[in-house]
Amino acid sequence: MRNPTILASGVLSASGAALKRVYFEGGAGAVVTKSLSVEAREGHKNPTVIEIEEGLLNAVGLANPGYKNFIKELKYLKESGVVVVASVFGKSISEYVEVACGVAKYADAVELNLSCPNVEGKLFAQSENLSYEAVRAVKSKLKIPVFAKLTPNVTDIVSVAKACEEAKVDALVVTNTVKAMKIDIYAKKPVLANKTGGLSGRCLKPIAVRCVYEIAKEVDIDIIGCGGVFTGEDAVEYFLAGAKAVQIGTAVLYRGIDVFKKVCSEIEDYLRKEGFESIEEIIGLAI
Repeated sequence: MRNPTILASGVLSASGAALKRVYFEGGAGAVVTKSLSVEAREGHKNPTVIEIEEGLLNAVGLANPGYKNFIKELKYLKESGVVVVASVFGKSISEYVEVACGVAKYADAVELNLSCPNVEGKLFAQSENLSYEAVRAVKSKLKIPVFAKLTPNVTDIVSVAKACEEAKVDALVVTNTVKAMKIDIYAKKPVLANKTGGLSGRCLKPIAVRCVYEIAKEVDIDIIGCGGVFTGEDAVEYFLAGAKAVQIGTAVLYRGIDVFKKVCSEIEDYLRKEGFESIEEIIGLAI
């Protein structure tokens, strides 16, 4: 990566053209595709995304065309020189393996979405054993790096992180959205068609930073911070907590597609003012 900012999965990630634009025009160090599954998914009915105080609430339902139909987009990105991470998910270990193996040839890394709160059944990221088995199974088949995206919707995120580390994951993405809901007091019912959704944006950052901090004290693998990164100062907070890179999603809506360039410039300003020569000098400094 040319810089430590990454486009988070699910934002401007429906096509290769959009991802390419984020990389070359927006200045991201890497981009993550929307989460891909074995079969195509229509997702939930509208409304699926609403703006609330200090953030967004979404229940898109992992709508995607299926990994086989997205291969042409991945090929386009690879040929264009974009550093791309393919996000994958499944209802079983075998589905995680199938999708990961299917996209690995066209990606620089694979991100296992173990943690989306809008898929039926138990989340892999809410179980140490399921997380371990999913990571181990995919790692046994792939030569490229494998990331595991965790959820804050657990009582002990550190134990899940340790299980992924034991399974030889290359990096942890911390974290996904927080399960939440919004009720329309005049319609007297939940606003989202799915009733509950994932909360992202500024309000998520204190929770995600805490998760990064707790995990960084206990594991020795790379951590990518995710949640509420709008400015360079936000990114620095994650670095101080132990992250080596950050993912940016909701901020694209508020600061534009070039938010990655802006954040990198603000990080450089901070380092210069505080007398540091590189990001490496501040990683984990708050621990």
